[in-house]
Amino acid sequence: MQYKKIFMWILRIVAAYILLQTLGHKFGGSEESKYIFTKVGMEPWGRYGSGVVELVASILLIVPRTVAFGALLAIGTMSGAIFFHLTKLGIEVMNDGGQLFYMAIVVWISCTVLLLVYKGQILERLFKRNI
Repeated sequence: MQYKKIFMWILRIVAAYILLQTLGHKFGGSEESKYIFTKVGMEPWGRYGSGVVELVASILLIVPRTVAFGALLAIGTMSGAIFFHLTKLGIEVMNDGGQLFYMAIVVWISCTVLLLVYKGQILERLFKRNI
């Protein structure tokens, strides 16, 4: 296996793992999740909606033919998370040491790299030809 392929798989797995890791908190209604989405004015629909989008994104990231689509979804979701951390929540939420913010940054960077590498998947579907 080539080093590039291994690196891309690592990025895909890391991003999907982080996205999946937070689902229990979102769908389970943890105190921290409720606090976050209440503070940004999106409780409960934003918590459930972002959970569904993150679940779909993580599945798309793992399926080889849909990496670019998963990366695009994750970038959008993490851009929202980063925006709210920088505007309404702060870097640190409920004494987490900034863990949620830094995980969002890791997913955003990983998925940006993945989107740049796999953008041909989107272009192929847009223009219905092999690129």
